Amino acid sequence: MANVITGVRIICSVALLFCTPLSGMFYVLYLTAGLTDMADGTIARRTSSISEFGTKLDTFADFVFIVVCLIKLIPIMGMPSWIYIWIGIIALIKVINIVCGYIVQKKFIVVHTVMNRIAGLLLFLFPLTLSILDLKYSAVIVCAVVTIAAVHEGYYIIKAENIYK
Repeated sequence: MANVITGVRIICSVALLFCTPLSGMFYVLYLTAGLTDMADGTIARRTSSISEFGTKLDTFADFVFIVVCLIKLIPIMGMPSWIYIWIGIIALIKVINIVCGYIVQKKFIVVHTVMNRIAGLLLFLFPLTLSILDLKYSAVIVCAVVTIAAVHEGYYIIKAENIYK
């Protein structure tokens, strides 16, 4: 059941590609994708149906959702170039975390810290606040929290590496 819900997130994410950004249909699909992201893990844990495939599918669905949102939202936001550079640095930190995690445990590691959850929530809420908050300030807050979460995640991965030495 959890994997079906994750599949719905992938379908909603792809469907977002065909919607006008910030339109009614965009928000319906966006909110559905976000709610399925919150629901799939909870259902998997409650039904004791957590699987390696489900974990990988969830990560893939998150990736698709994020990439589609970036494709649809970045062109309409008109952010200053330094924000784009900051986003690139965050992406680089995340890639380094993935590589280090793979080196440590020879598999893809997903770290679900409180900071990652807060960062995910802020990233999810960000497009919903575009019409009410000044982009410059909200982008800085989101980027700061996501940077802290990415560094924090890297710390846990490095700490795990020291355990295995």
